[in-house]
Amino acid sequence: MKEKITAEKVEKRSNRGNLVRSAFVFVGCYFVLLFIVFLMILISDFGNWQTYFTQHTNELISLVVSLFFLTGIVYIYYLFEDSAALIKPRNIVLVYTLLIISLIISYVFGEFIHIYSRPVAVFALLALFLINRRHALFLNFVFSFLMFVIDLFTEIVPATDINSEIYSTFLLSFIGGTVAIFLGEKVKTRGGLLLTGVFTAMPIALLVLLFNLPSIGDWIDYISSVGFRILSCIVSAILALALLPFFEWAFNRLTVFRLRELTSTDAELLVSLKAKAPGTFNHSLIVAQLAESCAVAIGENAELARTAAYYHDVGKLKQPECFTENQSDYNVHDEITPELSADIIRSHTKDGYDLLMEKHLPKVIADVALEHHGTMPIKYFYDKAIRYSGDADLKDFSYLGPIPQGKIAAIVMISDATEAATRAMPDRSPEKVEKVCRSIIEERMDLGQFEECDITMRELTVIKQTLVEALSGVHHHRVKYPAIQFNRDRQAVNTEGKDV
Repeated sequence: MKEKITAEKVEKRSNRGNLVRSAFVFVGCYFVLLFIVFLMILISDFGNWQTYFTQHTNELISLVVSLFFLTGIVYIYYLFEDSAALIKPRNIVLVYTLLIISLIISYVFGEFIHIYSRPVAVFALLALFLINRRHALFLNFVFSFLMFVIDLFTEIVPATDINSEIYSTFLLSFIGGTVAIFLGEKVKTRGGLLLTGVFTAMPIALLVLLFNLPSIGDWIDYISSVGFRILSCIVSAILALALLPFFEWAFNRLTVFRLRELTSTDAELLVSLKAKAPGTFNHSLIVAQLAESCAVAIGENAELARTAAYYHDVGKLKQPECFTENQSDYNVHDEITPELSADIIRSHTKDGYDLLMEKHLPKVIADVALEHHGTMPIKYFYDKAIRYSGDADLKDFSYLGPIPQGKIAAIVMISDATEAATRAMPDRSPEKVEKVCRSIIEERMDLGQFEECDITMRELTVIKQTLVEALSGVHHHRVKYPAIQFNRDRQAVNTEGKDV
């Protein structure tokens, strides 16, 4: 009990330290952002920038204070809504890198092409795919406010003389980004992302028409404003497509596009798995199908579940011949001790983790490879050791963990064990499959395998029902085919070539 209390205190102290470090990271990002905004002001009127900086001291102080409070609001938002994200400085750097790059892009388009040509939805789309929808909606407002700040100060106009155009661009930035987020939420292909830009342009074009309607003077300018805004939404999607691979690589982030690339048959590790461990590869395909169905059933990320399942046993590449599904007649375990066999078997989780990290795959996938057996005992070799020596320490015949830290790892754990168990069953009726699924889930609950992930009893029940339905389809009963073949004359003969 004392050890547990001590561990909790250490964890709390560590979390407080991480939050303090994250605050310093925010301060650093604030100064970088402030420098970029000052640089934009300088470029806007390069010849008179000294005069501007001396004559608009109050406005510049307002700018410094506004950006500081805005940074503080972002920190407070994450502190209350997703404090886990603050533990890793990379998450904070990602947010501000997105903000700064999107600001620079929008500034360049607005300064050198047309104010309505700015691809203001590019930030919203990048944040949607690289972070998540909830954070993207909030950060899109922050980005829109930054755009307003740029319009306010780079126009070199006192605050009292700001015209309605600056307010309209703020609204267009916010509305355009918000529409793009909701339209892009279900996008699964890069072509679909381009269509998102096209559909986002429709309501934005309408808003531009309405904003400019009272002051129609020049029809050419009026139509060009609408055209530039339509083009800006399409360019936003194109730029998001171009920038996503860079952010995926630089911050090791998962997007739906990268997940699909990782499950392609051309993916390096999957090609190796198929060539060197075909039994494991086929097993992983079925587990991926099961895990995806379970994730859909409980509202988890189906793409991530499928990808994690594809790679969960990739550690077996180190010694593929030591695993039953890849063996033929020869079994290496017949010639070694149960203890050594158990070491080989349980090492595939750590080997998989190391291999996936070495190949720079996302850590969340490597974590599933490490966690999908938790601390479960390796029953076959434990029983073999008992029969040989009459005594054995269960710890020497158990996986080293850790136990699943999230629902995806729990789904893969259950799907993996259920597929392996039902594959060996002579009777795969739904009743028998249900009994096996229930037994597997209950055993893992009894052994505390789900204590560190937030999966619920209801979700476990749904997973069990989903697996029974899916496995009944995978291993469904087939009729026995008669021993008849047809020759070239389309005459029926038996398997020995004689006429039937």
